[in-house]
Amino acid sequence: MRIKLTVLLGASALGMAATAAHAEQWDMPLAYPASNFHSENAAEFAVCVKDKTGGKLTIVTHPNGSLFAGNDIKRAVQTGQAQIGERVTSAHENENPIFGIEAIPFLASSFDASDKLWNTALDKMKQVLDSQNLVYVYSVPWPASGFYTKKAINTVDDLKGIKFRAYNAATARIAELAGMIPMQIEAAELSQALATGVVDSFMTSSTTGVDTKAWEQVSHFYDVQAWLPRNTVFVNKRAWNGLDDSTRAAITECGDIMQKTGLEKVKGLAAKYIQTLKDNGMTVEPPSPELEAGLAKFGEVMTEEWLKKAGPDGKAIIDAYKAAN
Repeated sequence: MRIKLTVLLGASALGMAATAAHAEQWDMPLAYPASNFHSENAAEFAVCVKDKTGGKLTIVTHPNGSLFAGNDIKRAVQTGQAQIGERVTSAHENENPIFGIEAIPFLASSFDASDKLWNTALDKMKQVLDSQNLVYVYSVPWPASGFYTKKAINTVDDLKGIKFRAYNAATARIAELAGMIPMQIEAAELSQALATGVVDSFMTSSTTGVDTKAWEQVSHFYDVQAWLPRNTVFVNKRAWNGLDDSTRAAITECGDIMQKTGLEKVKGLAAKYIQTLKDNGMTVEPPSPELEAGLAKFGEVMTEEWLKKAGPDGKAIIDAYKAAN
């Protein structure tokens, strides 16, 4: 009996050692604070993966640019410095026009429209990511983008000369068209940039306005609803290929869950963020007819420019999206 017990204990110990040997830990850099809903989604995703893999894969999230700055996250995952990461997709439009489809002004400015556009472009998006050594997992939008300024803005002419935070090709181009001075600033650096006068204005969602306590530095938010930026989660292809089928399936399943629950979460939060800006003394209002008309003209220019860059693939996506509406 003692011999049998010893054998059983030995087998159990070997089994535990084998499980530990096969357990894997991944790092997931994030650009936004831990309290941001995208970071919260990522943390829930990590819990889901751990649960569904029985602990074979643990994902450790690193919010607020603590592991890699926002503009370095995609490259870090591509090169295997991190196994998985999240990035605002349109920040990489300079690499391929498809990454900027979410930021074509006034093309898809509601949650439902954003999802339709994204799903229309998704097959091509996955192909491009695959060509860059990345595997798509899931994507969740932000609330629609608006203008934050330190003064009242009634027409696009009032934007001239303003130092403006740009984070992607679309915001940089709007700055150029409006005669603003674009400055590349990541979200984690925005509060300091505003406080030190590096920038006077920016264009982003109400979420980032709350995250950065925008009311401490700017006074106005114009809810122009230009577009809904999207954050996309992707995995290094080599890390992905090193997983067994069940672990890959768990990641995919958890990604599908977080895409759905993340969308529902942000829909519920959008109005709350707007109210928080108001509660902290900001003037929150729609654009004047003159400002809206001026921005719409910028949108027309930028849509044509994007279609020229994206070629037949881009035109096919936009045509399919419009036909479905």
